[in-house]
Amino acid sequence: MKRRVGLVAVLVLAGVALGAEEPPSHAQKHPAPGPTGRAVEVQQKHEEPPQDTAGYILHHVLDSEDIGFQVPLTDREFIYRFPVWRIPFRAGACPADVHEPASLGAGCLDVSLTKMSAMLLLGTVVLLLVFLLAARKQTGRLVPQGGLANFLEMMVVFVRDEIAIPNIGKEEGPKYVPYLLSVFFFILVLNLLGLLPWMSSATGNIAVTVALAAFTFVLTQVASIRAAGVWGYLKHLTGGVPWYLWPIMIPVEVLSLFTKPFALTLRLFANMLAGHIVLFCLIGLIFFIGHIAVAAMAVPLGMGIYFLELFVAFLQAYIFAMLSALYIGMGVAMGAHAEHPSEGTSPKAH
Repeated sequence: MKRRVGLVAVLVLAGVALGAEEPPSHAQKHPAPGPTGRAVEVQQKHEEPPQDTAGYILHHVLDSEDIGFQVPLTDREFIYRFPVWRIPFRAGACPADVHEPASLGAGCLDVSLTKMSAMLLLGTVVLLLVFLLAARKQTGRLVPQGGLANFLEMMVVFVRDEIAIPNIGKEEGPKYVPYLLSVFFFILVLNLLGLLPWMSSATGNIAVTVALAAFTFVLTQVASIRAAGVWGYLKHLTGGVPWYLWPIMIPVEVLSLFTKPFALTLRLFANMLAGHIVLFCLIGLIFFIGHIAVAAMAVPLGMGIYFLELFVAFLQAYIFAMLSALYIGMGVAMGAHAEHPSEGTSPKAH
């Protein structure tokens, strides 16, 4: 485990070393690009045209090839541009100009880091370090010692006893606890990182939530096939209706399979994105109206939204894990009612 953490740290530091250069001694608007075409820029805000509030908010919530760090109480801003990493599948597939977009259809795979992918890597490293730190001195102990270890054990037991087992069952539930713990803590760490200064919420990006929901979707189908078998899984798609209604029922049942991950995707994405936009809009009123008196209202409301977002960070991690367990439990339940009730018989509970 320590070797894996060390490998991740080396990769992150390698990306920083490739993308960063020594900042210039004076403010410059267009720094000379390095070997990878990216650099660290130091900008003076009074040299740049004023940025509108909406543009600043969109730049914060959307993915980009750079990330900015504002020096407190100054006009200086450090902008780190991530290195360009491209894999050509044939000679000349990747454009020579790093600013020109790569095309997978032309045979060039762009695996460059972006702001959101960097947040995913950072969240992974933080999560590994937290658990390694908590488990460092717990070997051979039945009862963990230390505040962090006790807190993590409480969360693990909560996910197992209040999410996995009630929704999946005592027999099958423990098998899916590792996955539920992974998504719960991973989403929670990403949500909390998004509340820190200069950071962004990766769960506010729909590509991230689609990937997380896809894992739940695949695991749900695997659980269904394990419980009912391939034939029972396919037979479940008929809905137990007569054969002449299959052309109607089968598309409806197939569509219902995808509504679950779709709901997971939008629920997490919309809640995290909306919270950040509302928070920035409240603070942005100070600059949009241009009067310091607006801060008397905007700052307290912004603080209230910030603490609400702190609560939502835990809530959304819980909801995603809960719904994932519920969908997996519905798949496991196929084994108990693989045979649909035929006509003239009393329906069974699903």
